[in-house]
Amino acid sequence: MRLLYNLIITFIIILSPLIVFYRILKKKEHPNRFLEKFSFNKKKRKKGKLIWFHCSSVGEFLSIVPLIEKLEREKDIKTILLSTSTLSSSKIFGKFKFKKTIHQFYPLDNQIIINNFLNYWKPTAVFFVESEIWPQMLNCLKLKRIKIFLLNARISKRSFRRWKYFEKIGMNIFNYFDYIFPQNKETFDYLKNFKVKKLKILGNLKFSETEKQNSFKNLPKNFHQRKIFCAASTHKNEEEIISDVHLNLKKKIKNLLTIIIPRHIERSKKILHILKSKNLKFILHSDKKKLEKDTDIYLVDKYGESKAFYSISNIVFLGGSLVPRGGQNPLEPIRYGCNIIHGIHTYNFTEIYNMLKKNKLSFKAKNFLQLKKLIFTLLIKKKNNQKKVNNFKKIGRNILNKNFKMIRVLI
Repeated sequence: MRLLYNLIITFIIILSPLIVFYRILKKKEHPNRFLEKFSFNKKKRKKGKLIWFHCSSVGEFLSIVPLIEKLEREKDIKTILLSTSTLSSSKIFGKFKFKKTIHQFYPLDNQIIINNFLNYWKPTAVFFVESEIWPQMLNCLKLKRIKIFLLNARISKRSFRRWKYFEKIGMNIFNYFDYIFPQNKETFDYLKNFKVKKLKILGNLKFSETEKQNSFKNLPKNFHQRKIFCAASTHKNEEEIISDVHLNLKKKIKNLLTIIIPRHIERSKKILHILKSKNLKFILHSDKKKLEKDTDIYLVDKYGESKAFYSISNIVFLGGSLVPRGGQNPLEPIRYGCNIIHGIHTYNFTEIYNMLKKNKLSFKAKNFLQLKKLIFTLLIKKKNNQKKVNNFKKIGRNILNKNFKMIRVLI
């Protein structure tokens, strides 16, 4: 199995010039930094202790930002290396003013590339986040006797079923880690099935939040004159549904403005095509134009802008839930007192959505009619969730402190 895996990776490397060229054209790859994935390191490695965090994409990275902020204040830690796999996550990273933390793209899972990466950075410890598991990397780290941890680990029911087909491989891979910290009881039980002994639940880091305040200086001033509905982290086909909801509700709510924040802003042109086909009047966030009285849709085509729009919204629809993508993390808009609406597909955040439902902060729409009705009902409801929001913030602080203290012990 390992031989087959290595052959596939080698084949990808051989084809990489074509793959990279295609991804650059599609704006999914950085034209100047893609060589980092082959371990061509441009940034200098400072002397002293370096710890390394690896996240797949935006959501995983944002979940550990509060942790990185605390670790940056520790004098014995000279450098924090943060690696991710996606272009969007590198853009989000650029919005944070870290002092000790540097970003690199994660290297391809090839022994030569990995050894070059590890020999250059020489991490004291490595923290993979959630479900980032790369066999060749784990093997190389173990051979170099570098401590390996899986932080905020998550295994869904679907991925557990896949792992069960390769149970012996799963047992071998999960036991590479010196310690695994599951984010919930479900993941804890799944890992027990693979005979993992070093396990401890510290809570889900997605509950934690950054200490830095947001000023939202770029937000147009005349938003407060409108009745706002925000659809965030939307995926393909969801924007069309949201557009139809807007067309229907604007007949009842004259000053309705719908804000759409796509999960992948590279899809903005396709979304504009949908809006034009429905004769909806729109403004692009990047154009920095003033809202007109008859503006229907405000399309946010920049990364890292969501919080500003949550701050002025009463309700937020979270995408990836009307289509089978498992939903997106609802905790960020919750911190701004927003009520959450979602579809039936929320299996990526089952625990969180169950808590929100129990506190009457989230509402499920099974079809278009329910979605329209929920949005209309909640649009006229005032924000009165602050007490519940404060409880969630308290949970987040406790989880963050537990993870921070454990990391200090481990390194």
